[in-house]
Amino acid sequence: MKKIVTVTGLLLLFAAVIIFYSLTQLKIVNAWDDDEKQIVLPNKVWRVTFTEKIDEKSIKPSLVYVTNEEGVKQSSELTLSDDKKTIYISPPKEGYESNSKIYLLHIKKGIKSVLGRGLISSKRVPFVVEDTLPSIGSKSNLNDYFLTMIKEQKKQDTGFFASREDAKVSSGAMFSSESAKSDSVANNDVSQTNVQVQGVDEADMVKTDGKHIFQAVNNKIDIIQALPAGDMKHLSQIPYDQFFNPSQLFLHDDKLLVIGQSYKELNKPIDQMVDDSMKIAPMHQSTKAIVYDVKNPEKPAQIREIDLEGSYLSARKIGGAVYLVSNQYPDYWLLEQDEDIDIRPKYSDTADGTGIKTVEYRKIQYIPDSRQANYIMIAAFNLDEPKKKANITTYLGGGDQMYMSEDNLYLAVTNHFPQPNRDMSSMVAPDTNIYKFSVDGMNVKFHSSAEVQGTVLNQFSMDEHEGHFRLVTTKGYAWDESRPSSNQLYILDGNLKPVGQLEELARGERIYSARFMGDRIYMVTFKETDPLFVINASEPARPKVLGELKIPGFSNYLHPYDENHIIGFGQDTKVIADKGFGSGTRILTDGVKISMFDVSDMSNPKEKFTEIIGGRGTYSPLNQDHKALLFNKNKNLFAFPVTVYHNQQNNEFEQTFAFQGAYIYNIDLESGFNLKSKISHGKNTAAYDEWESSINRLLYIGDTLYALSPEKITAHDMQTFGQIGELLMK
Repeated sequence: MKKIVTVTGLLLLFAAVIIFYSLTQLKIVNAWDDDEKQIVLPNKVWRVTFTEKIDEKSIKPSLVYVTNEEGVKQSSELTLSDDKKTIYISPPKEGYESNSKIYLLHIKKGIKSVLGRGLISSKRVPFVVEDTLPSIGSKSNLNDYFLTMIKEQKKQDTGFFASREDAKVSSGAMFSSESAKSDSVANNDVSQTNVQVQGVDEADMVKTDGKHIFQAVNNKIDIIQALPAGDMKHLSQIPYDQFFNPSQLFLHDDKLLVIGQSYKELNKPIDQMVDDSMKIAPMHQSTKAIVYDVKNPEKPAQIREIDLEGSYLSARKIGGAVYLVSNQYPDYWLLEQDEDIDIRPKYSDTADGTGIKTVEYRKIQYIPDSRQANYIMIAAFNLDEPKKKANITTYLGGGDQMYMSEDNLYLAVTNHFPQPNRDMSSMVAPDTNIYKFSVDGMNVKFHSSAEVQGTVLNQFSMDEHEGHFRLVTTKGYAWDESRPSSNQLYILDGNLKPVGQLEELARGERIYSARFMGDRIYMVTFKETDPLFVINASEPARPKVLGELKIPGFSNYLHPYDENHIIGFGQDTKVIADKGFGSGTRILTDGVKISMFDVSDMSNPKEKFTEIIGGRGTYSPLNQDHKALLFNKNKNLFAFPVTVYHNQQNNEFEQTFAFQGAYIYNIDLESGFNLKSKISHGKNTAAYDEWESSINRLLYIGDTLYALSPEKITAHDMQTFGQIGELLMK
């Protein structure tokens, strides 16, 4: 009996050793097929992820390297990630050359884990280099792209962080401390949309030409005669059915551009909609742009319509040129049922004939090495030339955030990587690919690409200045205490090649806001306090953190006041005892917080003035949308919509609704923020704010301030802020 127990124990021990040996075997996670050539761009950064932590001493140029077709090793730099599981292989300084027939990425068996386990087998990854984005070219290639995507998704357990997203934004010396001036306005004493880059207009729900107000609200466009303010008139209305939701406007001379989402109702199953010769996947939604002639604002006349399949990503306008971007996730899973389905994106342009067109295979360019299953469509057209067809370019493989200067358009693509399993401790954090497109009138052409560690927050995480592209990213996840997140600044040249960088800033935190102001860069991170980093980038190759300020709360948005002062808009926070578990603390967001930062001494930034509005639950559209701000330094005006809640005593989770409307501040460097007036369209007696009476935008024409909500527009004298006019919306 004892022998049986002993033998059983030995067998169990042997099995445990085998299991441990198997589980700790060092393997490569990347799903590369042995004989399949990868297609990459010249600035490709290879990322090799392993199942176990790597012994840093085992990472040698003799074990990880790239050779060209003649077997010559390429100059590269090896970097190990914070979690010790990923090796980054940088390209040569001038990038890989496309005239080499083939390159090989070598990963040798000599690499070891921290447990001393060697790589189970060597790996060679063949790849070729393209100078520009390659074309899909044929239906079979497009099907293969998506069928491979389906295969990888089934094979890889991508966990929680590779979810589908169906829709989700400077010029340094000329930073936009005030709203951009519209080329359609002769009178400069008229507010315009608060934009990131001066000279590059952004679409918004409200526009004015100094005489009229154009507003997208309640599934319609209202055109209002704004003057005289005491006798505003509703001139006309453009209504839409339930299948089109207008949300964004551009105004150029006597042309109004309405942008919104169009929805198609599918009444028949797909196999009844088309014959077997050409089965087309259903079009669920599209981004529609409608151009109106508003020379006679009482009778707006539609003169053009453009429709791009997919959800609205962003839009910009430079002069009369409009750049409209949509983001579409096709129903590629239909290919498993029927490979004859056509899943190319569709579009229409009334300047290019009637009916819906499908993008030609040769005109679909794809982003090599992308793991995104979506199309980006960019339509460039001129409001001054309504009969000239739009230039539409289509890219397969990404687009999360967009930044645009007067000369270039940039798309940031979050690059998710295969996850070995759902274990949170082995979660592979995403990186970002940057794609630069040169813009020359209606011509939008791919220029160059780069890959950086971490992800961008929004359009304000990116900037172009004096030939350099700058961006800030957060690497990893702030909640991951075993592998703390960190934040970085990357400076790239005109071809997106690395020039300078700062890494490992504010470990354990993530970026909440950023602003680029010429040679100065400001970045706010947060976890328990709000560190404001002041960075000197006057030498692009050697950026330096000169100052850091830690204060309670955080800023979601940073707005320039002048070259030595910046305004932060965000939330106040409180550190309270965690009554649930142990004796720790936790962070609660509280009221809206406005700060004036003095950065005259870059090495010693100061919070010069601060203002707290309301308690927990108080919020403003400005927390998420910079276009909600009305600011004019010369008029001493800082105004925004806000919904205010007050905290109940002795109950951290109970708040009472107090106000919805607009707060109007005077702001200067002597007295800081001075609340001059509150404007409301509601009675503020309900338990919550009411959508119909919620003020969402403010604008001014001359000495009159206008407050806009879905139910009415009110006009106010800018000296007294007394109401001088009111117009109920139809």
